[in-house]
Amino acid sequence: MFRSSFAAALAAATLVCGVGARAQNVVLYGLVDVSGSHSRLLGGVDSHWQLDSGNMSRSFIGFRGAEDLGGGLRAVFKLESYVRVDTGQSGNTNTDTFWGRDANVGLSGAFGTTVLGRNVTPLYLTTINFNPFGESFGFSPSTRQYFAAAVLGDRRWNNSLSYTNNPKDPLRVHFVVNTPEETGASTGRNSGLSVAYITGPFAATLAAEQIKNSALPLPSGFERQTVIQAGATYDFKLVRLYGQVGRVNTEATIDSRTVLYQLGAAVPIQNSIILIAYGRSQTRTDSSRITDQTFSLSYDYFLSKNTDVYVAALYEKSFNVTSGNSLAGGLRLRF
Repeated sequence: MFRSSFAAALAAATLVCGVGARAQNVVLYGLVDVSGSHSRLLGGVDSHWQLDSGNMSRSFIGFRGAEDLGGGLRAVFKLESYVRVDTGQSGNTNTDTFWGRDANVGLSGAFGTTVLGRNVTPLYLTTINFNPFGESFGFSPSTRQYFAAAVLGDRRWNNSLSYTNNPKDPLRVHFVVNTPEETGASTGRNSGLSVAYITGPFAATLAAEQIKNSALPLPSGFERQTVIQAGATYDFKLVRLYGQVGRVNTEATIDSRTVLYQLGAAVPIQNSIILIAYGRSQTRTDSSRITDQTFSLSYDYFLSKNTDVYVAALYEKSFNVTSGNSLAGGLRLRF
C-alpha cells in the first residue's frame, strides 16, 4: 500500500517538474530517525527492548514547491507523509492518512503566506520550538505532556486556513482556523493564534487555541477546550535556555484544568550538543488531582550537517503509579 501510493506521488511530482520546469520549483525532502530503546511505560510492570522510528524526530517524506506568478506573488504547495521506518508503513499509526503531516496549497507574497488544506497548529509549533527536545514524543517533556495527554486537538487540523506574515519581520504572526467537517464529535470550529518576537539571541511567544472539533476522540459531554501558552528562549552562546508555561481548560461532563511548566537547556560542545529538560503538568477536576513529572537528558553528536547520532534517557513519574523510563540510542538523517 505504501509503496504503490509513494510511487504514484513520486510520478506525479516528476510530471509536474517536467511540464513546468521553467516556472516551477519542486523539492523532495524529509527526515529519517531510527533508534533502539529499552523502556518501561508509565504505570507499566515490565520493561522491553524495541526498534523505534521517530523517537527523537518524527520520520517523514515531503514535496514542496512554488511557482512565480509575477509581481512578487507565488503559488505554493506542500505534501508531507509520516513514515514508520521500522516497518515501512506510512503514518504514525494505522489510522493516519497518507498525507497526514501537511497537505496544503496557497499564495505567498509581501503580505505573508496563506494556504488551505491540512495545516500545523500554532500551539504545536510554539511547543516544539521553545523546548530543547523539539518535537520528540520520545523525550520532550513539553511535547509529551501537551500533545500526548492534555490537548485534545490534533497537531494538525483538517479543512483549515492558515496565515503567516513575512518571516523577515521580527514580530511573527501565525493564525489557523478550520471548519467542523470531522466525522467525530464537533461543537464548532477550531481556531489558533500565536505571536512571537524574535531578535538576536532572544525569542518569546504567546499562543492561544480553542478546540471544538477533533479527529481524535473527545470526552463525554465535550463543549470546548481552551489553551494558552507562553514561552521564551535566550542563547548565551555557552548555553541556550528554554522556558514554557501553559494552561489547558476542558469543558465537558467532567471539567478539568491542567497547568504545565517546562525548563530546559541546550549546551553545545564542538560537534555535539547536550540537551536537558524538566516538565511538570498537574490536572485537576472537582474530585482528583494528577501530577506528572518528566526528566530528560540526551547527548547528540553530529557526523555532518545533516546526520547525527544520539543517546537519550527519560524518567517519568506520576502519583500512585509505577514510574516510567526509557533509554535509547539512534541515528537521524535529514535530506
